[in-house]
Amino acid sequence: MLLYVLKLNQNAKMPEAYGKYYAYPVITQTVGIDGLAEHMASHNTPFSKGAIKGMITDMVSCIKELTLQGFAVKIDDLAIFSIGIRNKEGAASEKEFTIAKNIEGFRLRARGTGEFSAKTINLEATLKKASALLGDGTNPDTTPDTGKDTGKDTGKDTPGGDNTDQGGSGTTGEGGGDGLE
Repeated sequence: MLLYVLKLNQNAKMPEAYGKYYAYPVITQTVGIDGLAEHMASHNTPFSKGAIKGMITDMVSCIKELTLQGFAVKIDDLAIFSIGIRNKEGAASEKEFTIAKNIEGFRLRARGTGEFSAKTINLEATLKKASALLGDGTNPDTTPDTGKDTGKDTGKDTPGGDNTDQGGSGTTGEGGGDGLE
């Protein structure tokens, strides 16, 4: 079950969304490679936590290496990882284009695939308002969405989903709803 909180959109650059509340997921815990390896080892596998951790660590290193070479790396039923370019502004012509002036940076893109695609997530995921579990009516993160980069979700993507206690669907991000860009 996914938990959510409601946030007020105060980003004036999004007039159609300004002043409206949107659901945002609550991440209750982050599991690193150690935790993932331990979890996987608990699923009756013949591999030890250490062996699994070694394989995952090598996989992460190889995904970084290949994506930085311009490859897309597909992990079946999980995601396709690739590198995207964040443009500052467009150039009037190819001659006027420079990396320093027109490129802001890069981003890691991860697009769900197979059994973990946006379509299957919409069918399988359920929602529950976080305050319903906290009991005291407080939300873990009620920071208004101003569109300014605070290291949190900026609301630049079109908000989606609904605010019902169960069910719901929607999209996030670009190109299929991965939410990791």
